[in-house]
Amino acid sequence: MPSDCIPFSDTGYFSSLIQDYLDQKSELKSLYNRYPEINQFSEQIVEKQQSFSKPTRATLVAALEKQYTRTQISKVTEHNIQLLLKDTTFTVTTGHQLNLFTGPLYFLYKIVSAINLAKQLKATYPNQHFIPVYWMATEDHDFDEINFFNFKGKKLRWNKQSGGAVGQLDTKGLDKVLEIFSAEVGLGDNAEKLKSLFAEAYLKHNTLTDATRYLANALFGDSGLVIVDGDDKSLKQLFVPFVKEELLNQISHKTILPSANALEDLGYPVQVNPREINLFYLDQGLRERIIKRGGRYYVNDTAMEWSESEILEELTEYPERFSPNVMMRPLYQEVILPNLCYIGGGGELAYWLELKAYFNAVDIPFPILLLRNSVLLKNQKQADKQAKLNISDKDLFLKSHELINKKVRQVSNIEIDFTSQRNHLKNQFSDLYELAAQTDASFLNAVKAQEVKQLKGLDTLERRLLKAQRLKLKDHVKRVTKLQNDLFPQQSLQERTANFSEFYLEYGEELIDLLLQTLDPLSLKFDIVTTK
Repeated sequence: MPSDCIPFSDTGYFSSLIQDYLDQKSELKSLYNRYPEINQFSEQIVEKQQSFSKPTRATLVAALEKQYTRTQISKVTEHNIQLLLKDTTFTVTTGHQLNLFTGPLYFLYKIVSAINLAKQLKATYPNQHFIPVYWMATEDHDFDEINFFNFKGKKLRWNKQSGGAVGQLDTKGLDKVLEIFSAEVGLGDNAEKLKSLFAEAYLKHNTLTDATRYLANALFGDSGLVIVDGDDKSLKQLFVPFVKEELLNQISHKTILPSANALEDLGYPVQVNPREINLFYLDQGLRERIIKRGGRYYVNDTAMEWSESEILEELTEYPERFSPNVMMRPLYQEVILPNLCYIGGGGELAYWLELKAYFNAVDIPFPILLLRNSVLLKNQKQADKQAKLNISDKDLFLKSHELINKKVRQVSNIEIDFTSQRNHLKNQFSDLYELAAQTDASFLNAVKAQEVKQLKGLDTLERRLLKAQRLKLKDHVKRVTKLQNDLFPQQSLQERTANFSEFYLEYGEELIDLLLQTLDPLSLKFDIVTTK
């Protein structure tokens, strides 16, 4: 499968913070532990091994075995779970919401990044074991962000009343989504496989957590992916000391806020601001913030409240009811997993970069942060059209009007560039400025005004000429526009809008294999992959 890549900075879709992180700008080095290079993992391994206990490993494995009770898993995944008992075994983790039918295409790229990194680490450090992990965001409550997926420009939505953690939602009503999807996906072997995959996941499992586990396991189980649900009482018990510290001393707010302010002082927008208490209270149909006020603890928008001793008693008896928010979830993950690296998108890494001082304060190793693989998939027909139109990969990422104007200038038989005319005009006015210098200021201002007016006139004429040529070359413009719209649906990155099913429909099970064979998680560049 032919592939190429361009720097993330050439795409125009990644923040200055992420670009500067990839460039290892010195101003950011205090905000992360080690840079994502293969040789940096040796010290990370030692640091994590020294801090992660055998009892924690035993609790983790027992929890995973229970979570997988109703899921048929591959031999390699089963083996990987048992390997977690060994103190020479480590994880590389990515996380994602429980989006309907995986949601955006980059769900696949996150997991492929984790699987391929685990393989590279094993090749480099053969005496250790490395397990790819997908952390399901089962405790998230933003249902509107996950209740749909896009298929060929159409949004297929699950209409349902929701409340509380999305992982606990029942899957009723998804048969209606399957009916619509079945009509859209059509006929053929791959279409039937997609329908079956959806039906098996969502019609034969009672909760969104179980359905998502089935789906991710069906797609990646053969690669040994281990899927973790953090909404688990035994795992939450491991996190109790950190929740207690948060309730009593609000340590996350005290340590994260200075880092967030430092990022802001450097000119970067802050991704997430910490709250005084970064915990939710979780119950059936409920996930609301815990607030401390006047020495007592309250659950926002409810009548629930406790004294200090009462809430600590609640924590001891019901640890599963205390849910970390976005600021504390990373710590929870690192407490219960022997993790070396977190793999995420640009937005995720932006808030992870606020957290290192917090990890230091609670004495938990901060993982290596790796930007996930990003990919533009195009088929051979699209690649041929691109070559015929003489559009470079970098040009594909231009805004639509910029790409059209550039191509019109290139193919036009008329020179649409008034630079020489501007320079000629400026030379003429330089003589006038010499003359104006010998008289009063009013004449000098008149010369300046006339120069500005005539330069603006040239700008207007150039734009009108460009517009006229766009009309004359409308067939060429149409072909350029169609190609870019096909590759960048909704004028956005393909991976952020399209669903994997569009590509699975064409390539079937080979799609996953092609990604696993092609993507290098440590390349730190944007991949452009031409499928066969």
